[in-house]
Amino acid sequence: MTKIKISQLIWDEWNTEHIKKHNVTIAEVEEGIQNINAHRKGYAGRVVLIGRVGKRILAILLAPKENSRYYPVTVRDADKKERRLLHDNEEK
Repeated sequence: MTKIKISQLIWDEWNTEHIKKHNVTIAEVEEGIQNINAHRKGYAGRVVLIGRVGKRILAILLAPKENSRYYPVTVRDADKKERRLLHDNEEK
């Protein structure tokens, strides 16, 4: 798995309110970033990180900015395919 360096997440009113619709907090996102076990490419140069927060598995969709900074576009509970990817990586 390629290492993704994240120096900072860029939060604003839009993405903060958007993740609330998925019942996710900023603290959960930042914890999830520390527990990434899988990732995949998204569209338009974005990356989807899949990590654990307690018993929850989150899919964190990030848009790259400059200097290892990323804008969280959305964060939600991982779907079946993403959970399988995470489990496969944990078994290795």
